This record gives sequence, structure tokens and C-alpha cells, in this order.
Amino acid sequence: MQGPLIDTLARQGVSRRTFLKYCATLASMMALPPAAGRAMAEAMAAARRPSVIWLPFQECTGCTESFTRSHSPTLEGMIFDMISLDYQETLMAAAGHQAEEARHTAMRDNAGKYLLIVDGSIPLGVDGAYSCIGGRSNVDLLQEAAAGAAAVIAVGTCAAYGGIPKANPNPTGAVSVSDIVKDKPIVNIPGCPPIPVVMTGVLAHYLTFGSLPELDDKGRPKAFFGETIHDRCYRRPFYDQGKFAKTFDDEGARRGWCLFELGCKGPVTYNACATVKWNGGTSWPVESGHGCLGCSEPDFWDAGGFYKALSVPADPLGFTAAAAMVGAGAGVAGGFANRAKKSTAKKTHEPVTLDDLEVPK
Repeated sequence: MQGPLIDTLARQGVSRRTFLKYCATLASMMALPPAAGRAMAEAMAAARRPSVIWLPFQECTGCTESFTRSHSPTLEGMIFDMISLDYQETLMAAAGHQAEEARHTAMRDNAGKYLLIVDGSIPLGVDGAYSCIGGRSNVDLLQEAAAGAAAVIAVGTCAAYGGIPKANPNPTGAVSVSDIVKDKPIVNIPGCPPIPVVMTGVLAHYLTFGSLPELDDKGRPKAFFGETIHDRCYRRPFYDQGKFAKTFDDEGARRGWCLFELGCKGPVTYNACATVKWNGGTSWPVESGHGCLGCSEPDFWDAGGFYKALSVPADPLGFTAAAAMVGAGAGVAGGFANRAKKSTAKKTHEPVTLDDLEVPK
């Protein structure tokens, strides 16, 4: 394999074997066939580094921090040699006028070809005055940069859905990238913060195939957001057995029982945390003993208490659908529906918790 990228990686001490392994891992994580790893390596090795402009708006820098912690061989060197990161306020050496000049140069020299990454929501209140860069509002900067971009990647829940800044009462009038940009391909990578390898995986897919990966109805890559955390969770067998921790320090919690009754939002949250994990695959929130907060879903902050268990309506006509919605699966959902106490006696919509059900063993 010869080409600009592979030559650059060789100078950085990245061997061909390591690079192939990296590509094979990415292909596997994205549910691509085995041969796709080599195809990805060949395409990426021959590719010239695309220009990437990263605009940080109303955010906490957590997405950038997560991105720099992507795990895989020689993470940072590989990622920053794989793309030409021409503008990213937190990571670039330039500042002030020099930084803005770098952004304008990248947009001019790569018009129609550069990737635009955005993290943070965009405030519209007071004509966008809540967040400005170089004297210009976020919305102005986004519209200018998106006009010449080949595609837009909304990184983090704030960029994808508005996130915490949009939470009620939304004092800044925060909105998502897709609320502003309507004429460009957009991929959402939600999470607070998003998983590092998901971000790098989307970039690798674009480098390999020249297009964004297949997306779900919320604009998320299906390879990483195609299943709920509940369905991938190693505690799922305890859920099916009706074994739930009642407090964070009881015997059930110490035995690794399901955290559903402690408010875990895994049944209604789509993400790959349970399989990809964090910090080089070391762990993830549920493995550390805390329930999922549902941070990769729209309006997660306003969706209900983090420690309040999900509930289902007692209406027998809606029960099975609701049970399926919370990730029980067809078989378990049917078992819950058949065993729901009072579901046929009461024609109400009062919530029913697992304490009201005979959970199938």
C-alpha cells in the first residue's frame, strides 16, 4: 500500500501490520464484512488527508476531550495524521486573528470538499449573542462553514439534539445543527460525551467510501446505534430473571444485578457503550455500578428523573407495545403482558412498575 497517508504513518512509526489491525477493528465495530478491513486499509492508505474544520459552539469541551482519548494503536498520531485538522480552537496552536485566518484559508482552498465537525448547540436567543467567536455569532459561523462543506458531523448530544443547553426552560434558545443546516448530509454522533471510537469510525468510513455510513431515523450511524444498551448489557440476564438491585450498595448491586429499578435508561437508549466501552475498553457506566442516563437520546435531560425507574401503562391495549419500547424483547414483553396484575381489571393509565408484575423466571 502506497499513498500519502501510509507514508505519513510510516514516518510516525506505525507499521503496516498495526495499520491493518486498526482498520480490521474499525470494520468489525461497524458490522462490516471481514474483507472490508483490508478494503478500508487500502482506501485509507491511498487517500489524501481531507481538510476538517471543527467548530466548537455552546459546549463544555467534553467531546473534544473524548475525541483525543480514542483508543486504538497510536490513537492521537493516527487520527491527526489521517485528517488535516485545519481548525479546532482547543487543539490548534494559533489563536485570535491567526486562527480565524486558518479557518478561512481551509474553507477557500477546500471548498466543497472539507468535512465540518460541530460540537455544542447553537443559541438563537438575542440574535445569537449568547455565544460568539471573533465577534460573530455561532449561527453565522455555522451557516458560513456549512455552505462549503461536503458533509457535516454533529458530535455530541448538544450538537445533535440541543443537549443540556436546550433543557427546559432553554434560556439561550439553543437548537441543534440539523435545525439550522438543511441542505447538507448530516450524521449525528450523540452522547455526553460521545464514544471516541464512534467518532473515528465515522471519519474512517468517510475516508474509505467517500460517504457517510448508514444512518437511523435520528441521523445516527446504525452500526453503533442500532441496538439498545439494554440488549447489549451483560446485566440483561438478571433483568430476564427478575433480579434487580434495590439500592446502589445492597447485595443485588454487589452481585451485578440489573439496575432497572434504580433508574437505568438502557432499555430506551441506543448506543454501543456496552460493547465498545470507554478508556480503551476498560469499563462503562453500568459496569461501574451506575445506571445509564440515556445521554445519547434527544431531550434526555428533561425525560424524567435519572434515578426514577421506567414505567409502563396499565392499559392492556398499550401494554405490550410499551413493554417492547423499554427493551424487554418480544418474548419477555409477552411474558410481562400476560402476567400484568390488574391490567384487565383496571381501564386506567396509571403507571405499573416491576413491583406490580410477576416477572417471568
